[in-house]
Amino acid sequence: MLNTLAIANYRSLRELIIPLGQLNVITGANGSGKSSLYRALRLLAESAQGRMVASLAQEGGFSSTLWAGPETISRAMKRGDMPIQGTKRQESVALKLGFAADDFGYAIDLGLPTPDSTSLFGGDPHIKRECIWAGAVLRESTLLADRDRSLCKVRAGREWQMLSRHVPDYDSLFSHCADPLRAPEVLALRERMRAWRFYDCLRSDAQAPARQAQIGTYTPVLAHDGADLAAALQTIRELGRGDELDAAVDDAFPGARVEIVVDHGRFSVQMWQNGLLRPLAAAELSDGTLRYLLLVAALLSPRPPELLVLNEPETSLHPDLLPALARLITSAGLHSQIIVVSHAARLVTALSRVREAQVLQLAKELGATQLCEQTSLDRPAWQWPKR
Repeated sequence: MLNTLAIANYRSLRELIIPLGQLNVITGANGSGKSSLYRALRLLAESAQGRMVASLAQEGGFSSTLWAGPETISRAMKRGDMPIQGTKRQESVALKLGFAADDFGYAIDLGLPTPDSTSLFGGDPHIKRECIWAGAVLRESTLLADRDRSLCKVRAGREWQMLSRHVPDYDSLFSHCADPLRAPEVLALRERMRAWRFYDCLRSDAQAPARQAQIGTYTPVLAHDGADLAAALQTIRELGRGDELDAAVDDAFPGARVEIVVDHGRFSVQMWQNGLLRPLAAAELSDGTLRYLLLVAALLSPRPPELLVLNEPETSLHPDLLPALARLITSAGLHSQIIVVSHAARLVTALSRVREAQVLQLAKELGATQLCEQTSLDRPAWQWPKR
C-alpha cells in the first residue's frame, strides 16, 4: 500500500507531500489542483511503462507542466506586503515525483536537457536522478537502485554493482535495468506499478463502444474506455461474483437486473427494469445508467489491482446514485487501495463515513496547491534524492 505521495513543481503542485491510506478521497474546489494530482499519479505509472516523456509531451511539453510561480514565496508575499515576483534562481529546474509504500519507495527527478545544437529534441526533459529504496524514507543505507543521469547501479550486498553506463536521458531505469537476476527489486516494482489501474475516460456518450455489441472473451479487467463492458460483466458473473453484481445493480436501481446476450459471438448488455415488459438494450440506457454499470464492472473486477484510481466517477450520475456508488467503492476497498478524486459533496460525504477512509481537502494559496490544515509537523517524512 502507498503510504506517501510526493510531487514537486508539477503545475500548481509546487510541493505537495500527502499521506495515503486504504481509501482516499481527494476533493476541493474547481481549480484547487485535483486534476493535477491525478495526472501526477498517472505520470508515475507511465514511468514504469517507459512513456513518461511522451505523456509530458501530450500535456503540452515539459515547460508547460512546470510550476509557473516564483521559486520561493516569502512571508512578505504571503502577507501581501510585497507583490509576487521572481528572484534569481538558486536551484536547478526540476519536476519531481515519488511515493513510498510499505516495502519500497521510488522517486524520479526530471530537468532541462543539456543544450545540443545537433538535436531537434531540445524540448524533451532529461531524467537526472531515479532512486528505489527499501522502507518509507530515502536514506543512503536503504538505497536499492540508483540512477544518476546515464549511470545505473544496484545494491549487491554491501557493495554496488553497475548495471548500465548508458541509460538514455529520456528513458526510465525501468526500461533498461529491470533484470530478474541482478535487479529483482527494479523488476518487481515495475510490474507492480504497471498493474495500477486508472479510470477517467469511461465513455457513456451515444457513440460509446459499450453501447455496441462486441466480440466477447474472458475479461477480468475492464478496458480504460469501457468498450468490453458486456464481456467484463459476464466474467464477473462466471468467476463467482455474480451475487455482488446483482446486489450492486439492485442497490442503485431497485428491481433491476442485467443480462448479457450473445449473438454470433458478440456480447451485448441488456437491462431489465422494474415495470417494463422488455429489457432495454445498452443503446437505450441513459448516460448515467450506463456509467454506473461501467463503474460496477471496474470495481467488481475478479482481478483487483493493488491500486485503483478513479477520477471524478460521479460524472453523468444523478446525485441519488452516489450513495450506492460509495458503497460499491467501499466494498472494492477491501481488496485494493483506492484513490477517488471527486468534487461531488454527496459522494465525498458518503465515503467520509467509512472508518478506513481519509478525506484530503485541497486548496490554493498564491497559486500553489496545499493540503488543508496540514502543517510541517503533519507532513509525512520525505527526502528527495539530490542531484
